[in-house]
Amino acid sequence: MPQFALVCIDKPNSLSVRMAAREDHLAWVRTQPLKLGGPFLDEAGDMAGSLMIIEAEDIEAARAFSAADPYTKAGLWESVDIRPFRVTLANL
Repeated sequence: MPQFALVCIDKPNSLSVRMAAREDHLAWVRTQPLKLGGPFLDEAGDMAGSLMIIEAEDIEAARAFSAADPYTKAGLWESVDIRPFRVTLANL
């Protein structure tokens, strides 16, 4: 199945939005075809975005995944970039 990388950048000064939606987001992604995920950190070490690698049938399914994310619904993202992705190397 194809994989997609989602690079999601938080809106400025939105850590409180992230924290309010965090438990819903984590519970939701545990039910999804997430291969890898985690937060980007700002210079202070605070969460400021997310990287998610997912499996999806096509780009439209990847967009639907993003739209259904509780972080998206909470209005957290300043931007979301979704790109096809292929693992070449992995040392997990």
